[in-house]
Amino acid sequence: MAEIVIIGGGAAGMMAAIAASDAGHHITLIEKNEKLGKKLFITGKGRCNVTNACETVDFFSNVLEHDKFLYSAVYGFDHNAVMDFFERAGCPLKVERGQRVFPKSDHSSDIIKALELTLREKKVEILLNTEVKKIITEPFEIENQTKKKHFCAKISRIITFDKMTKKSSEILANKLIIATGGCSYVLTGSTGDGYRFAKECGHSLVPTMPALVPFVIEETWCHQLQGLSLKNVQAVVEVDGKQIYSDFGELLFTHYGVSGPLILSASSYYVHKVCKEEKQYPKAKLFIDLKPALTKEQLDKRILREFDENKNKQFKNVISSLFPAKLTPIMPMLANIDPDKRINEVTKEERQHFVQTMKHMELTVAGLRDYNEAVITKGGVATKEVSPSTMESKLIKGLYFAGEVLDLDALTGGFNLQIAWSTGFLAGRSAASSA
Repeated sequence: MAEIVIIGGGAAGMMAAIAASDAGHHITLIEKNEKLGKKLFITGKGRCNVTNACETVDFFSNVLEHDKFLYSAVYGFDHNAVMDFFERAGCPLKVERGQRVFPKSDHSSDIIKALELTLREKKVEILLNTEVKKIITEPFEIENQTKKKHFCAKISRIITFDKMTKKSSEILANKLIIATGGCSYVLTGSTGDGYRFAKECGHSLVPTMPALVPFVIEETWCHQLQGLSLKNVQAVVEVDGKQIYSDFGELLFTHYGVSGPLILSASSYYVHKVCKEEKQYPKAKLFIDLKPALTKEQLDKRILREFDENKNKQFKNVISSLFPAKLTPIMPMLANIDPDKRINEVTKEERQHFVQTMKHMELTVAGLRDYNEAVITKGGVATKEVSPSTMESKLIKGLYFAGEVLDLDALTGGFNLQIAWSTGFLAGRSAASSA
């Protein structure tokens, strides 16, 4: 009977343990936190966006890099399989706007309970408060197709440390799955351990950076809008005059800049297209269209009607119906119009500039927030050194990877968790079938 060990009790690790357990091997799941699924608990603002119910073929357009690497994993365990798994495990699901899938209860704890229940049923041994200190490999001789022998290494055992008893132990491991996540949400224990393990085993690492993360904005007036949420607006991001992102959705003003689903997706395009390494962020321009449903001409006609009906009122009082209260005092400043000016004194040029301001609110992106606020991590274990059909290392026999530790990331909407479920399931099944 093989000893299959999984490091990391998050989404990918728990799914890997469940998938591996069906073959009758002894499975050990190691988690350094005091409980499983700590990051899962806070995903989707505590609701847990389990997956996305889009057509499987459409899933890949939401993966920013290495989408082909995921073909075997995703087609082998797609969103239908994920939803079926949780429904069978006693966690009813629902599909919301954008095909986002959530537990009907709106509690991420129910997703974790379903996974824990299944792990118990499968008799998976779970070691909590346990850190992996070292992975030990040993030489392994294989014969390739040309009959020429060469040497590589295989997984042998791991050294662990129990944080409660303060004792070290050695665990045999014929197969080892690294599912430790990335660096995002440090408070949940995501400290990049898996990257160290991979590097010690000879793997290459793609430089990591926070992704799906809020923008830091240079303009101080932006910070005055803290707490203001704008729905159904358009955001365009440009670097050196070249557009790198454009989409519609919701954004949120914060004390440092902007966040929200629209901005998180924009940040991932920014990171992928123009950032070379962490904390070296080229300045970018963020343009917000507050009225994307109207053309400039249509908006100008609407403003003109408002002006015609309120000729003797002050500018600030007339425009108050167009914006949320927090934004109303900001708009005259951006349009360079005296807020106390009478409407009948506003020139055509000023009115048109006001329209332009609404359609093209300009902000300067000065950088990104750090890993503590990043949903995911860009970069990680290079996919070229991992078999896409099994998730096994091409360098170390018996070593597998799953989830965010790999150089894989996608947009918001349940796609990153689907990557975790799919790669975890494939790694678990592969480790069990080859044992």
